[in-house]
Amino acid sequence: MDLAYICEWEKRPKSNHCPSIPLVCAWSCRNLIAFTTDLKNEEEKDLTHMVHIIDTEHPWDVYSINSGHVEIITCLEWDQSGSRLLSADADGHIKCWSMTDHLANSWENTVGSMVEGDPVVALSWLHNGVKLALHVEKSGASNFGEKFSRVKFSPSLTLFGGKPMEGWIAVTISGLVTVSLLKPNGQVLTSTESLCRLRCRVALADIAFTGGGNIVVATSDGSSTSPVQFYKVCVSVVNEKCKIDTEILPSLFMRCTTDPARKDKYPAITHLKFLARDMSEQVLLCASNQNTSIVECWSLRKEGLPVNNIFQQISPVVGDKQPMILKWRILSATNDLDRVSAVALPKLPISLTNTDLKVANDTKFFPGLGLALAFHDGSVHIVHRLSLQTMAVFYGSSSQRPVDEQTIKRQRTAGPLVHFKAMQLSWTSLALVGIDNHGKLSMLRIIPSMGHALDMNMSLRHLLFLLEYCMVTGYDWWDILLHVQPSMVQNLVEKLHEEYMRQNAALQQVLSTRIVAMKASLCKLSSSTVARVCDYHAKLFLIAISCTLKSLLRPHFLNTPDKSPGDRLTEICSKITDIDIDKVMINLKTEEFVLEMTTLQSLQQLIQWVGDFVLYLLASLPNQGSPVRPGHSFLRDGAALGMLRELMVVIRIWGLLKPSCLPVYTATSDTQDSMSLLFRLLTKLWLCCRDENHPTEPDDTLIDECCLLPSQLLIPNIDWLPINDGIISKLQNKQLVRLQFGKAPGLIGYTVSSQFDAFVRAPGQPKIDHLRRLHLGAYPTEECKSCTRCGCVTMLKSPNKTTAVKQWEQRWIKNCLCGGLWRRMPLSYF
Repeated sequence: MDLAYICEWEKRPKSNHCPSIPLVCAWSCRNLIAFTTDLKNEEEKDLTHMVHIIDTEHPWDVYSINSGHVEIITCLEWDQSGSRLLSADADGHIKCWSMTDHLANSWENTVGSMVEGDPVVALSWLHNGVKLALHVEKSGASNFGEKFSRVKFSPSLTLFGGKPMEGWIAVTISGLVTVSLLKPNGQVLTSTESLCRLRCRVALADIAFTGGGNIVVATSDGSSTSPVQFYKVCVSVVNEKCKIDTEILPSLFMRCTTDPARKDKYPAITHLKFLARDMSEQVLLCASNQNTSIVECWSLRKEGLPVNNIFQQISPVVGDKQPMILKWRILSATNDLDRVSAVALPKLPISLTNTDLKVANDTKFFPGLGLALAFHDGSVHIVHRLSLQTMAVFYGSSSQRPVDEQTIKRQRTAGPLVHFKAMQLSWTSLALVGIDNHGKLSMLRIIPSMGHALDMNMSLRHLLFLLEYCMVTGYDWWDILLHVQPSMVQNLVEKLHEEYMRQNAALQQVLSTRIVAMKASLCKLSSSTVARVCDYHAKLFLIAISCTLKSLLRPHFLNTPDKSPGDRLTEICSKITDIDIDKVMINLKTEEFVLEMTTLQSLQQLIQWVGDFVLYLLASLPNQGSPVRPGHSFLRDGAALGMLRELMVVIRIWGLLKPSCLPVYTATSDTQDSMSLLFRLLTKLWLCCRDENHPTEPDDTLIDECCLLPSQLLIPNIDWLPINDGIISKLQNKQLVRLQFGKAPGLIGYTVSSQFDAFVRAPGQPKIDHLRRLHLGAYPTEECKSCTRCGCVTMLKSPNKTTAVKQWEQRWIKNCLCGGLWRRMPLSYF
């Protein structure tokens, strides 16, 4: 492990700013991190409990929320989509935070619930029934269905038709369990019930889910001499009211309390965690004293109940008729450790065919098999989640490394050591975030090999496997990019494409845009592939435009055949290879292309981009030997060229209805038909590469005609996406980057883009709305939003109200075309 970056607060008087006690943090599948701090008001002498949300790519751009919680925040929990956040406090109040206008740096409290005056000790969203297991042993398989399998898992509660019902469950310090359900109409149904008849104090608790739709709650009163209790909770809706049923499950005592040598050594249980939210059969326990800790891993198993010989003679037990009971068995335990300050558990649902230690030890070192333990001396250990064997170690600035094989006795300083008070692993377990007792955020990179010698092929295979997992699930893959070196980019992109092409056609269509976005983010990390980033983003834009324009076509008669006008357009354009655009039009039913004049005019900016892009590609064909030039990959992409050819035909037909919607070209001759000329050249280029298995080189005649284009038409400047100002490109040399909350780093720019700067607008030049293709001026006055992943900029509010434009904008209102989150950009940014 090593530090990727740290982000600190501006130096303030200690009387004004302090981390929360207890401090909590949470990491979403969209790579958003939420954590807490407290602000002291000297005049009123009270605390303001703050929730801070950052995007890992722009950690300095922190969004701080005055939570409104009266007491200290005890829990933070993201939902499965990573777009909503729960916060709970020591007064029993639970609040649900949602994005405002789908912006990652703008949040509002929408709904909530409360158990007045009863501190919340555990909190979780109800399970939605979606679980995709990773099969590590099948990582070399070609089919995604073998690598990642859908696990049969029932939602905690379902609506009519089996749709999962949203809501959350919480456990309070007095032994109450409260469930809040979000109805489709926005109302909240809340019910509270005691975990058992005899209520007792709950100092620690955790929540997990079973495949049958039940909920398991683990509780402890904090004393190691008391049992760790487990309860099954069933939630249902009866007569529009939420009903909670509880049942006691087998309990356990920690092994260290039954050992005579350690009976009184660890008086308190300080950490109680299920190994995963959907793994209620395995639990991690940590008991501590003032200086040391011990960690134990337990598993719940079914065991046969022995029957006395007397009863065996009366009624012999045969086969499956033997009575079974549930019993907790210890899997592993550590030796005496330094005092544990925080625990972070993996979120990867790795499928292990057996929970035996032999399987745990034989499994290769793979991310997701380890959990993180932070200690009061500042060090962090990654240990195997079943065997608890140490896999990797990080030594903080205040911790001392071992000398030789024996660990030196750590010196106790007068002041408190800096250590993590809260930790979270990323969703692929390749990164770890820690918040220390000074409120500083540290991002750690966890090497996939866990410090063991792995060849480059094995490391690439680990990263490729996790990239495929993110592609299938839709999770953000920023933490994987932390480990991609420039020398790996080419191999990863090629292997990712190979694996994608092995899938069936239906799955390829579902993942078509996601893999393009993934390739773009990878290519940013190498100077030799950075020009391809523009091509991939242009392809995403082209796919979106093609889908939108085709969806506007309507059949002339309602009882038409099963194929839509868009499908027939694709079929006819692929069959008819004529280079004359008018002859292709003859074979189409032009009545299907009739739209309102206002609709056609509102699409002019998108139509203009298509026309400009075709002209740019054809004009760059003579320079095809230069892969540094953006657009190079399109010249060999038969599918993309075919898409452009179809759009040219549609635009030609629409131009007959409303000539003002046609793309505008600056030609040297007034009599020249620019659309026909471009379509003819585009068709010739498409014919060369439409067969991906046997492409041919463009003939000299075509290249000569393309060489003449600059003398016939003015070649436009294409507004490529800006180079993103994120942090990932600054972490390639593996040197620690120091940042400050609320202050953008001074090294904004791109370290490998010097050869690419000629294609990007310089500061002070007119800006453009990359998705609406509208010019914003050199210093925009309209509020804009920017993609956290690709840097795409667009206006926050739509200037156009036509239905067709609204349909276009709906494609990227929640996320950018690349899948990244939006964040509000201040006008000073420009």
